[in-house]
Amino acid sequence: MSDESIKEETLDPSDWSESRATGQRMLSDAFDDLENIRSRPAWKRISLEAKAALHEAPPRNPQSLNSVYEDYRTNIEPYALGNRHPRFWGWVIGSGTAIGMLGDMLASAMNTNSGGFEQSSAYVEEHLIGWFKELFGFPAEASGLLVSSGSAANLTSLIVARDAIVPSVVGEGLAAIERRPVMYASEEVHNSVEKAVGIIGLGRSALRRIRTKDDFTMDVEALKEAIAADKAAGLHPVCAIGTAGTVATGAIDDLDAIADVCRDNDMWFHVDGAFGAMAALSDSLRPRVKGMERADSLAFDLHKWLYVNFDAACVLVRNPDAQLRSFSIPVSYLSALPGGVAHGPRTYGEMGIDLSRGFRALKAWMSIKAYGFDKYARMVDQNVAQARYLASLVSAHDNLELVAPVPLNIVCFRYVRAGLSAGQLDDLNERILVRLQEDGLAVPSGVRVRGKFALRVANVNHRSRRDDFAALVADSARIGNELALVT
Repeated sequence: MSDESIKEETLDPSDWSESRATGQRMLSDAFDDLENIRSRPAWKRISLEAKAALHEAPPRNPQSLNSVYEDYRTNIEPYALGNRHPRFWGWVIGSGTAIGMLGDMLASAMNTNSGGFEQSSAYVEEHLIGWFKELFGFPAEASGLLVSSGSAANLTSLIVARDAIVPSVVGEGLAAIERRPVMYASEEVHNSVEKAVGIIGLGRSALRRIRTKDDFTMDVEALKEAIAADKAAGLHPVCAIGTAGTVATGAIDDLDAIADVCRDNDMWFHVDGAFGAMAALSDSLRPRVKGMERADSLAFDLHKWLYVNFDAACVLVRNPDAQLRSFSIPVSYLSALPGGVAHGPRTYGEMGIDLSRGFRALKAWMSIKAYGFDKYARMVDQNVAQARYLASLVSAHDNLELVAPVPLNIVCFRYVRAGLSAGQLDDLNERILVRLQEDGLAVPSGVRVRGKFALRVANVNHRSRRDDFAALVADSARIGNELALVT
């Protein structure tokens, strides 16, 4: 068979100029969406028509790019989560930026596997992690890794913690050890930590939830008592987790005190700083996270309080050998060479679970270069000042009350009315929350604080203004008054 008779195909456009024009329209529309986001509802329920359109049969034949894009504009883009909107404050979900969007686009255009080797993405990630080590007070020789989320960062850290304190687990597994390892965190710790403790084979019951004080921070004396009791019972205390910004109320544990406890008991000290670690950017807030720099490992998100587009998070580990011990398995097909592609920085597959990795570092690197850490510090301070402003409005209102202190950027409040029982108030506030979201007015999330259902505003939104919080207070009270009449 001659070469001329073989029909070979490609997935490249048959008409580059047409695809380029559609691509330029996509980019223009995306900028328009961001520029005009304030004119849209904070959230919009996906229509039945859109759901039906997305349940089409698997396509067998090509459709034009224009047709596919029209489907996106009609059935997908209008029904996003809403976190780009200035009145979205639910679940500590960051708002993203136009620069981050462009960084994602360029990273996708490069389509590189950022697993290491002699390529620009490996050096960008290495340099970016160096910035974070300096920011958070970690030594220059510490290791780091970009991952998908704070949950992944916590999991990575606790694997390293387990293996560093109980090194025989790496080769022999948990069945070979005599004393059951246990870990400690406050009762306000994020559920990803309990999930991670289960995933790494300790069993979720191996996480000791330490009681908190009135300000929702860990009671360090209770931590000491729990460790002593477990030692007396023949168990092996391995790690204590301090939280820099609890997910419910933004409380920051006494990280210095927890670091001391870990030092005195030969334990690993991990800090979950998913969003609160970024308080270190601010001169006024940095003292609140003192002790974080003593952590053996630190987990934090870039897509929360650094406003980087989803998804991007990071883990730092003080001792790089400990991280390598957990994840490095030398094989010939991944061996470094004295030159060529396989020469370069350590492969990131030796530092975490993933070998194949996207170029997450680019959007973060571009964003930090474009804005600078000083501007990020001002944005963090602005979000905290806005939270305090919201708290002042709530405190001044006859029908609203705070249900927790406001140490950072999270405000938990609820509607109150004389004559209603605790259960009626819980039900009423849940209905207020749903109405705010369903009407597209704002998106707080819900939380229970000391048994009370409350609206929770987690402000990691660079687009929010004080008027937005004033509107939230007015709308919450108005809706509460309306619903209370039929309660």
